[in-house]
Amino acid sequence: MSLGSNIQSIKDSIPVPAVRKTNVRWMIVAMCFLVTTINYADRATISIAASPLQSDLGINAVTMGYIFSAFSWAYALGQIPGGWILDKFGTKKVLFWSLFLWSTFTLLQGFIGFFNAGTAIVMLFILRFIVGLTEAPSFPGNSQVAASWFPDNERATASAIFSASAFLAIIIFNPFMSWITQSLGWEYVFIIMGALGLIISFVWLKVIHNPKDHPKVNQAELHYIEQGGGILEMMDKGANKDTSGINWSHIKQLLKSRMLVGVYIGQYCISTLTYFFMTWFPVYLVQERGMSILEAGFVATLPGLSGFLGGILGGVYSDYLLKKGKSLTFARKTPIIIGMILSASMIICNYTDAEWLVVGIMALAFFGKGFGQLGWAVMADCSPKEIGGISGGLFNTFGNISGITTPIIIGYIIAATGSYNGALVFVGINAIVAMVSYLFIVGEIKRVELSNPSI
Repeated sequence: MSLGSNIQSIKDSIPVPAVRKTNVRWMIVAMCFLVTTINYADRATISIAASPLQSDLGINAVTMGYIFSAFSWAYALGQIPGGWILDKFGTKKVLFWSLFLWSTFTLLQGFIGFFNAGTAIVMLFILRFIVGLTEAPSFPGNSQVAASWFPDNERATASAIFSASAFLAIIIFNPFMSWITQSLGWEYVFIIMGALGLIISFVWLKVIHNPKDHPKVNQAELHYIEQGGGILEMMDKGANKDTSGINWSHIKQLLKSRMLVGVYIGQYCISTLTYFFMTWFPVYLVQERGMSILEAGFVATLPGLSGFLGGILGGVYSDYLLKKGKSLTFARKTPIIIGMILSASMIICNYTDAEWLVVGIMALAFFGKGFGQLGWAVMADCSPKEIGGISGGLFNTFGNISGITTPIIIGYIIAATGSYNGALVFVGINAIVAMVSYLFIVGEIKRVELSNPSI
């Protein structure tokens, strides 16, 4: 054997160190988390401003219920078109314009006081409607980010992080917005939060990229994501080859899936808890429990913190079960069922007058709500890869119909009974229905394959 051959043999025997994968995907989900926190804070501006707004404009409970619901009328109607726009133009660009526009119309709500009471009410409804319409692509876009940047065994954690932002918005922004309302006036809540969103929209452009286009990701991370079930091209412009318009045959296929229908029912019921917390809960603390606006803003942070922790733990626990060899179905359903049982405990608040106990029970209920809030992880698991935006949009349509019905139904319950007891029962029953849907309707959780996906 020649000397050259010996040298080559020695070289071949030396192990080549594996390239360490980058972790850019966690920076991406952190940005989604920040934007979604602003998203939820802007939705909640109206609930923080509600009591002084009602007083200044002479708005009764039923009218306030309709104003609360204005956002969700548009948000629900915009989901399927918003999903199609995501598939056609790409996630990064669409979510930038979404954030920029909803922040602009949030800011404009701060100027409705220049109109007389009747005109101001109409303007407020219209502006809330437009905010809902412009926010429509946000969660389907987040779902596409999770499906594109994360493997199966990290996806629930990623989805839980941006979903838990609803609670962080309450923890951070409710006290802040309550302080603004009490110190400066309700108008400034809208102006300051809108301006903050405009600034964040330009940060989004700098941070977010498709996986293959990100300047800091390496091939090892891309390989890890793709081998683990991530769909690297889901965020791409034109990932859906048919971009001439919304393909209703695809939507019919989604609606014929028993699994997806069960998921839709579950999301409607879980979102009822979300919208109670975002609309009537601060008003409940002020009007039913006798707290000041500032007190209510701070007190609401404990249930909010509990919901945030529950949300993160639910996602981590689901992925833990998956890594331990449990089926995807078991890993996703178990936290949802546990969470909904805990959420239904809020009904107990009707049987105590102790404020500390009410806050504790609500904290437990919203811990459960966060723990079981895995709908977006389920959608990232099962959406057809060709229409991730539309699939997420349809899912979010069902979820946010509850944003229309919940504030209105609760408004009528309060007007009819003069009490919030029936409202808590209504919300608790929805948690039970969500549990039943996942137990008996959803069945096995798996990715939906379209028949004739190119049609």
